[in-house]
Amino acid sequence: MAARRHVTNKLRAAYARAPKRDKARILDEVMATTGMGRSTARRMLTGPALPDPVEQLDRRKLRSKEYSDESRLLLAHVWALMGCPCGKYLVVMLELWLPLLAEAGDLDKPFATAQTLAELRLMSAATIDRYLAPARKSMQLRGISTTKPSPLLRNSIGLSKVGDAPATVPGVIEADTVAHCGPTFVGEFARTLTMTDLVTGWTENASIRNNASKWIVQAVADLEGMFPFPLRVFDSDNGSEFINHDVADWLQERDIAQTRSRPYKKNDQATVESTNNHVVRKHAFHWRYDTPEELILLNELWPLVSMRLNFFTPTKKPTGYATAASGRRVRLYDKPRTPWLRVLDSGLLTDEDAAAVQARIAGVNPADLTRRINQIQLRLIELSRDKTEALATARGLDMASLEPSIRRLQTTK
Repeated sequence: MAARRHVTNKLRAAYARAPKRDKARILDEVMATTGMGRSTARRMLTGPALPDPVEQLDRRKLRSKEYSDESRLLLAHVWALMGCPCGKYLVVMLELWLPLLAEAGDLDKPFATAQTLAELRLMSAATIDRYLAPARKSMQLRGISTTKPSPLLRNSIGLSKVGDAPATVPGVIEADTVAHCGPTFVGEFARTLTMTDLVTGWTENASIRNNASKWIVQAVADLEGMFPFPLRVFDSDNGSEFINHDVADWLQERDIAQTRSRPYKKNDQATVESTNNHVVRKHAFHWRYDTPEELILLNELWPLVSMRLNFFTPTKKPTGYATAASGRRVRLYDKPRTPWLRVLDSGLLTDEDAAAVQARIAGVNPADLTRRINQIQLRLIELSRDKTEALATARGLDMASLEPSIRRLQTTK
């Protein structure tokens, strides 16, 4: 842009005095030199003179920073302890987390002063996301799907579609599995079963040896007891790990309806597909886990993740649609609330049941949950890193993108 200003300012007077034939020649020269279009070049030569770029740069006044560097350090520290939520959730979590962090001594840092705490509370969600964008970008990873359609029972199990009426009572569960295979499907590797409630967002996870139906049934039975309300509907994809007689019989014995999504329609299970990313991949990454020790560590990890997610991390739920001023259809969401508060709002629990569930987090510091989660994650990386990188090298893949995540965990620990 500075070069364009220099060229047009230099030729402005000559263009104004030149006859029509010479004006066309000057326009051709400007277009060839700057790459501008003809109409843009003509507008630059006939419009008001623009200030010289060098003079404008020297006279420019830099705007003072709205938030100090110490407040940004505090933001990064609190964000890591919270488990790296987005800005819209972080601003809601501050009210719940800051008193607990202060009481546990996690804010005894040189940059955690009264002024920086006040600045942190004033930051908007957009500002938070802008400050944390570099760190979040370095953590973006991708996985691969292992779902294989099952030829069994497909005509006997009802379909659930993205356009169906949304559930209104807790107990409608979407389920899916995530493969911890690393860069290759070769051999046996661990899987993680995810079950999430559509109404409250309550999510539970369990890792299993493989996708055999007996492990799926055992994991579903274990996770059923972790939900504070009874299960009513069990919705899965068309994978053979779910569409089989063992799973169907177990659900029928407990009067739990079974449904499935349409083939190749991920939006039919949008809730659990999103959970696979921001819960399973965020906490277990994309390394390969195929040993008993790694499986044990994964199952030590998920109860901690579940407690932090269900009791201390708010989520938003869609409530409908509206039309913006531009005429565009936009999605409406409610205010962020934790899954536990949504369960209490549902009215399904008696006072005794609510007190029993609340006792699970009595005296719990959420920052301690984050530290214990990070310790397990570092141990998992230590066990799986060499073999995963060896497999990736054999396939010509680059695992360097995982390094920023490892450094973040080591810093939080």
